[in-house]
Amino acid sequence: MTHRIVGIGELLWDVLPSGPQLGGATANVAFHAAGLGARAAIVSRVGQDALGERAVMTLRRAHVETACVGRDAEAPTGTVSVSVDAAGQPGYAIAEQVAWDRLVIDADAQRLVSSADAVCFGTLAQRATTSRHAIQSLVGETAPAALRVFDVNLRQHYWTPDVLEQSLVLANVLKVNEEELPVLARTFGLEGSVLDQLDTLMDRWSLWAVALTRGARGSVLLDVRGAVEHPGLAVTVGDAVGAGDAFTAALMLGLLAEWEPTEINARANAVAAAVASQRGAMVPLPDDVRTPFLELS
Repeated sequence: MTHRIVGIGELLWDVLPSGPQLGGATANVAFHAAGLGARAAIVSRVGQDALGERAVMTLRRAHVETACVGRDAEAPTGTVSVSVDAAGQPGYAIAEQVAWDRLVIDADAQRLVSSADAVCFGTLAQRATTSRHAIQSLVGETAPAALRVFDVNLRQHYWTPDVLEQSLVLANVLKVNEEELPVLARTFGLEGSVLDQLDTLMDRWSLWAVALTRGARGSVLLDVRGAVEHPGLAVTVGDAVGAGDAFTAALMLGLLAEWEPTEINARANAVAAAVASQRGAMVPLPDDVRTPFLELS
């Protein structure tokens, strides 16, 4: 069965030292979900400009459905200036008052998310009141059995404790990285070890699963059966832009396929490592990484 996965949120151009690359966390998830064989779509908004048209065409060529990418006559397509440090880790300067800040709900988007097997959303695209209302309302339109994956992508000051709380209430799966978990711990008074904190998050918000990514040190995946760890894969890093989003796409498909947690963790790490070894977020994946997912179709 081919699963339908929908990313709801930002669609933008990452302006990297090597040149512009299409990105945005939930757009990256949709891109890699499509590459792994899913029926992927995105709900977002771009400007009526050349960058917006180029973004839509790029996604279409990658077999991502774009019917729910709106066009904004007043705000431009989003851009982010990305700097990469010596370890390949990215830093971001995010343009404000752009098209995805003005994301609105329409009937097509409601129909799309109500038919989805899984949706993914984050914090950045909720920085503006209009887009926050649209995203939370759309996530609420999903079927009861659908995965609602909250990928905590904290960026600068573009989040609040209320947005974190509201998003956790809506979600049934959480993906967080090792830099974001301490922020959640401070915000919500999580105590104890890392595993204790993950367990508290899962219990307090009745989550089905929690994934913690740790960069080169792999990941931890926790569900009701307990926690499994993966040590990570050694790669020469091109840059780490989008690697976490690729992990999320693989995590979603693994959960939908009901793979064992150890298998999900291993395959999601392989997908993330393949992206980290290249430059940019929306990059092709090698066949040996894709094959286990394509066999689900």
